[in-house]
Amino acid sequence: MAEKPPVEADQKQESFTQDAARNLATTTKSIPQMVGITPRYLSRLLPWVEVNSGTYRVNRQRVVLAQDEKIRFDFEGGASHIQAHHLRALSLFQSVEEDILERLAGEFKGETFAPGETIIREGDPGDKFYIVLSGKTEAKKAGKHGRDIRLGMMNEGNYFGEIALLMDSPRVASVEAVTATSVLGLDRKDFDRLMQDVSGLKERLIDEMEARDSLRSTLANEFGEQKIDVFTGEASADELTGTHVDYAEEPREYALTMLQSIVRIHTRMADIFNEPINQLREQLRMTIEGMKERQEWELINNDDFGLLNQVAPSMRLATRHGPPTPDDMDDLLSKVWKSPAMFLAHPQAIAAFGRECTRRGVPPATIEIFGSPLLTWRGVPIVPCDKLLIDQGTTNILLMRLGEERQGVVGLHQTGIPGEQQPSLSVRHMGIDSRAISSYLINLYFSCAVLVDDALGMLEDVEVTNYHDYQ
Repeated sequence: MAEKPPVEADQKQESFTQDAARNLATTTKSIPQMVGITPRYLSRLLPWVEVNSGTYRVNRQRVVLAQDEKIRFDFEGGASHIQAHHLRALSLFQSVEEDILERLAGEFKGETFAPGETIIREGDPGDKFYIVLSGKTEAKKAGKHGRDIRLGMMNEGNYFGEIALLMDSPRVASVEAVTATSVLGLDRKDFDRLMQDVSGLKERLIDEMEARDSLRSTLANEFGEQKIDVFTGEASADELTGTHVDYAEEPREYALTMLQSIVRIHTRMADIFNEPINQLREQLRMTIEGMKERQEWELINNDDFGLLNQVAPSMRLATRHGPPTPDDMDDLLSKVWKSPAMFLAHPQAIAAFGRECTRRGVPPATIEIFGSPLLTWRGVPIVPCDKLLIDQGTTNILLMRLGEERQGVVGLHQTGIPGEQQPSLSVRHMGIDSRAISSYLINLYFSCAVLVDDALGMLEDVEVTNYHDYQ
């Protein structure tokens, strides 16, 4: 390594150094920055409804025929089994006694199917009832023009074959494993043995099923709500039949939830280190930013009112192969077709959708929202949100209708609270303790409501790790 040439003795410094100059200069400072701050598009686009009483009641038309739900599982020691009360998700078993359900749950046995393997075939005897543990299956039936009609995808918690098992009727559709699939199956002989052990049980289940079918055709609309009778025809002397609308007797109520934090700052810091940036203001600002991020997380993931947990069973769709394709997004749009306002997806899910569009040569259009370009599909913006979590390479995509006037999704808050700094957010001084620590209490009140079931749909099990080799 070459040595630096020696400084000549007569070489003089003609100007003072940069280090010396900095001692007299005033440093320009930024306010504190946070990587964790996001655009929070959901919070900004969500219509917020004023809730003066702290509670919001969603009055709805009476539902006379409740929808079936997905079946849940318990996993212990790597094995899956069904608890008796989980079987009550099926309307078929809702009135069955607990001890009978216990015996029924113990009769299910695990099976696996390879991709492309047929699980049940249209026209075959109904000899088993299946519940999907993992994987994806597709239901289809023969169509009028010689091609199969796709009825839909089924994933974890979906089930099929219960009616054929009870009525001893042939299968009305075929079900094929799209991916490697694990199921729990209940064999006819085990089911019949239980029916024989309990006198009159099978006849009772058949009567209840026929009563539900009659209710569905006479008193309920396609959504299970009470049907409204309307006279159709030309004028006649016949007396018109009357009608009325019943309301739900126990409507859902949303109580505002609360986020709280206490900011503590020594009075000495606020007194003598307050220029050029106000210390208290920045402490409060950054804490509020963190609370706002948590608020958006709760709006999506909260066990009670989070959007992921308010999606009705009938509004949940599974992707066909995993990655979010244009076909999958179209299927979701066909569910939330009444004035869809926005998709909500993790940025990686949006990137995965973009790759699928690129592969098919259909690049999505963009739209500018809050000064940022966002992708759209069929004119509906795809809004990014990192609060939709990714678990083992999969996530969910939401599609929603917004606004109270459109029976959509709304945010709930209460303004005018003491110490309010932003809508429904207050900052109050709690005093100074004996150690000269000044404390400030921050409260944020909010919730979220889905007014009717078809206002919110979800595409489940969306894979975000699929890439294509375009060579």
